[in-house]
Amino acid sequence: MHHPASYPHQVTRADVRIPLPDGAELSGRLWRPVTKQPVPAVLEYCADRLGDATVERDTQRHPWYAGHGYASLRVDARGWGSSGGVPGPEGGETEPADGLAVLDWLAAQPWCDGRIGLLGLGDGATTALRLAAQGPAAVAAVVAVCPSDDRYGDHYLGGSVRAAELPAAATARLAAAACPPDPVRVGEDWRRQWLERLAELQPPLHGRLAHQTRDAFWAEAPLTAITAPVLAVAGWAGPGADTVLRLLERLTAPAFGIIGPWRPGYPDQGDPGPAIGFLQETLRWWDHWLRRQDTGMPAEPRLRSWLATPGERDAGRWIGDESWPSDDVREIHYDLTEALRTAGTPAGERFVTVRSPQQTGADAPWHGRPVDQRAEDGRSVCFDSAPLSEPLVLLGRPAVRLRVRLPGGVTGGQLAARLCDVAPDGSSVPITRGALNLAARRGTDLAVAWPPDAVEEVAFDLAATGHALAVGHRLRLALSSAYWPLVWPQPATQGVLVDPGHGMLTLPVRHLAADVGRPPVVFAEPEQAAPPPVRRTSPVAPRPERVLKQFTATGQWRIELAPHQGGAVTLPDGLVRAEEAREYYRIQQHDPLAAAVHCDWSIRLERPELGWDVTVRAGTELDCDADAFTARSRLTAWEGGAVLFERDWERRIPRTGG
Repeated sequence: MHHPASYPHQVTRADVRIPLPDGAELSGRLWRPVTKQPVPAVLEYCADRLGDATVERDTQRHPWYAGHGYASLRVDARGWGSSGGVPGPEGGETEPADGLAVLDWLAAQPWCDGRIGLLGLGDGATTALRLAAQGPAAVAAVVAVCPSDDRYGDHYLGGSVRAAELPAAATARLAAAACPPDPVRVGEDWRRQWLERLAELQPPLHGRLAHQTRDAFWAEAPLTAITAPVLAVAGWAGPGADTVLRLLERLTAPAFGIIGPWRPGYPDQGDPGPAIGFLQETLRWWDHWLRRQDTGMPAEPRLRSWLATPGERDAGRWIGDESWPSDDVREIHYDLTEALRTAGTPAGERFVTVRSPQQTGADAPWHGRPVDQRAEDGRSVCFDSAPLSEPLVLLGRPAVRLRVRLPGGVTGGQLAARLCDVAPDGSSVPITRGALNLAARRGTDLAVAWPPDAVEEVAFDLAATGHALAVGHRLRLALSSAYWPLVWPQPATQGVLVDPGHGMLTLPVRHLAADVGRPPVVFAEPEQAAPPPVRRTSPVAPRPERVLKQFTATGQWRIELAPHQGGAVTLPDGLVRAEEAREYYRIQQHDPLAAAVHCDWSIRLERPELGWDVTVRAGTELDCDADAFTARSRLTAWEGGAVLFERDWERRIPRTGG
């Protein structure tokens, strides 16, 4: 990582308060170039905490933009960090409305020339897109990293609850939202503001779980209203890649995409895989659309993506497609009958039973780290191609279409599908996956029971992928009736009957000569502003990030995750932040109703020089029976070791879908 010793401009930093029409004030941090001329601005506005949670990433980026001639502003949303007020309802119009007010304030400043770019990561990227969809005149361009265009799809996959995402994400959000304002930034009024915030909070899990179909709760203004150019960026190993492709397909405004091998995060971190000069690339973007300089950005391929190639020394390469959908990618349909013949399955065996143990999915790729799928394949029904006689390049969204019936008396179930790259030695590398709750087979806005003895065709997409299979490898389609904890299991255990003779696998196959004669896709080496001087304290008893336990005597399987270990970070202004998170997922091998999730998330903030010491802890437990989910949440806040606030919630939510 290169940290420049100097920039074209000197940089100043200031903390600002931004007034809203109703009298509330938002907390912001502003980096500006030292110049007498008004300059364009870059705005990052999101529900987070710029005073502690995002200090390091903000310091790596915003001063860099300011050093290159942009006023760069980071703002916390209402009720977050040291911003005033309380958070608005999830998916409501509070954030976009406040964001428009921030844009008006920013465009009116004498040091701003009125042209603004929106920047965001994760939820912040989604907020940037929602804000751009309002059509503010000042917004001249957007950079969205790991965005989402589908709130329902963030929490449900094919109509099933994302068990490994929904409870954990809801717990993390509740804990972060419950943290207090910083007394250094807001003064003696911090405790009153904190208590007001705590009193208004509700567990996000309950609202998300109460809407198990795509109903009005999830409705949002269409992003197709965006008129500003959009650069959408994501990684194959995290959420956002499908959104990038959909934005390129649907936006009428200029839209370009970059998809790398990364997990959620900025591309200059390179986690995993090659890091790129993300800041330099976005500077080209800002300079073209905000300064109207010819930087060559519109001449870049519409989609630049990383093509994974397991077994090669560099594990992949960058490719470029001039359009998306690409003229070099075509849909190829594969009849599963050929795979049956290859596997030696009797042709007269019309329906194949897909009945998987409930722990299927325990070896799923985790945080983008591939896990050999042979154990998972053994719990699934697999259809293999013949060994490939030439490379096969996949780029886009695969899909499956299956002819299905359910065992007698069963009215619901689910199917999960995985694509794997099987090497000659038998190792099985995951490529992509998808799932369908059979109640959602006619659309995720409906939950329709399966008619007795009915035979129906169902179809669903798998997640977008970029992957190259080598000569001699085989492509494997693996079907299972469970995939825990990616999706919550359905109550029935009898499985699903699939007629392979009427099954179809559709693959997005890229032409092998697509790159002939084209210039290579090249990015600059990563560069950032110098990181802030922080001091880290390791956790007292570090744990493995992921532990899988099997209890043979009882048939229970348990997955334990430790995404945050509890180590403390002392920031340059003396604030100490420690964060600890634990997630537990358990299932019985033959009992889907034994599925349960437990999450704990705690955040401690200290200012030793003030004697200020506060902690918040959010906990979630989620289990179910055949008729309903039971969600239990707890929020506790301590000041100086004494409990200041505590509240418990419990809701029984009917299983209307999910």
